[in-house]
Amino acid sequence: MRNNIVHIGAGELTYEIRAIVAIAEKLNQLGIKTNMENIGDPVAKGEKIPQWMKEIVADMAMKDCSYAYCATKGLLETRQFLADRTNARGITQISPEDIIFFNGLGDAIQKVYGFLRREARVIGPSPTYSTHSSGEAAHAGQRPVTYRLDPDNNWYPDLDDLRLSVKYNPAISGILIINPDNPTGAVFPDRILKEIVTIAKEYDLFIICDEIYHNLIFNGESTKPISDLIDDVPCIAMKGISKELPWPGARCGWIEVYNADKDEVFRRYIQSIVDSKMVEVCSTTLPQKVIPPILSHEQYPVYLAARRERYEKYSNIAYNVLKQVPGIKVNRTNGAFYMSVVFKRDLLTDQQTLPIEVKEVRTLVEGLVNQPGVSVDKRFVYYLLASTGICVVPLSSFCTEERGFRITLLEQDEKEFTKIFRTIGEKITEYLAS
Repeated sequence: MRNNIVHIGAGELTYEIRAIVAIAEKLNQLGIKTNMENIGDPVAKGEKIPQWMKEIVADMAMKDCSYAYCATKGLLETRQFLADRTNARGITQISPEDIIFFNGLGDAIQKVYGFLRREARVIGPSPTYSTHSSGEAAHAGQRPVTYRLDPDNNWYPDLDDLRLSVKYNPAISGILIINPDNPTGAVFPDRILKEIVTIAKEYDLFIICDEIYHNLIFNGESTKPISDLIDDVPCIAMKGISKELPWPGARCGWIEVYNADKDEVFRRYIQSIVDSKMVEVCSTTLPQKVIPPILSHEQYPVYLAARRERYEKYSNIAYNVLKQVPGIKVNRTNGAFYMSVVFKRDLLTDQQTLPIEVKEVRTLVEGLVNQPGVSVDKRFVYYLLASTGICVVPLSSFCTEERGFRITLLEQDEKEFTKIFRTIGEKITEYLAS
């Protein structure tokens, strides 16, 4: 072309969570039955939406108002409802004007990073959810800047690494927290969150806290919303209904903004995000309409408790199976519905294989793993998929030097779920011995 029209950060936009689906589909065509344990969609994995929730959505869809535009920031009554829930805890106080709706948190993430000054960096956890790392890196046109989550310490943040990274990189302007964490399933104690807030205050940074899984915590763990700990530090909390109801297809998420009045630069930055929404007009109306009646329904806490109970049971099944497997590090999942498994250092090579009976499948996989630059954990993931039909995501896809894989806890059938994890354990042992 006459000019280079490609954005400087285009090469940073990767999403292996869905990219591997194309490989699984090819294997399906070759007769391999797959268990898709890669994408965090509870509905796709068979979770049933309760009848009372469907009736609320159906009744609202029968009203003409749900087909109209809403205000740029979102429906006032819904924003007021959400602000009241935050304010009821009696700590940080916000108004409806501090809440902005988006077409899913993916939309929010792209705008939150996209309207930062290019030189301003947000340091995120490693490993991290790839929509965050890709969005931040794409805005800057550089590799993500990260702090380490420690697999030898419950996947908690390495606070010394975070502090030193902030101290010696003056471009860092914000800190990302994902709590409960994706991809690790960790839940961060309040003491860790308070220390991150202290670092942000000391270096005059803002905080982004992705809390999409905040009501999906179990195994006796607890963590406070960031709004209860933030003090006067500028902050964005990210929330939504895709995992909690769950209604991922609604594409409905929002941010709560804290302390925009405490810093003029942060206030102008938030206003730029609002202005971008104004150009877009608004976010989808129907999902916003049903948030208050669903979240305030008498059956909602009962329903959530039952989901948490099942995730807790399955997290313990998975942990008890994999903790017996030599050569890996595994932590119990305490929030969200993911588990990240790490291979101990230097155990993976680019020569290991698993037997694949179907010649066409073996040819496909060998063609994939022998391409330049394929990480050793992606190699394992492809061989696992081809030999068992179990589809997981390589951990290297989550912006980390650790090598392993992320798997969901969403399979509904307990026997099948247990079989999946036992099979993975057996294949890890076989693969490492090959």
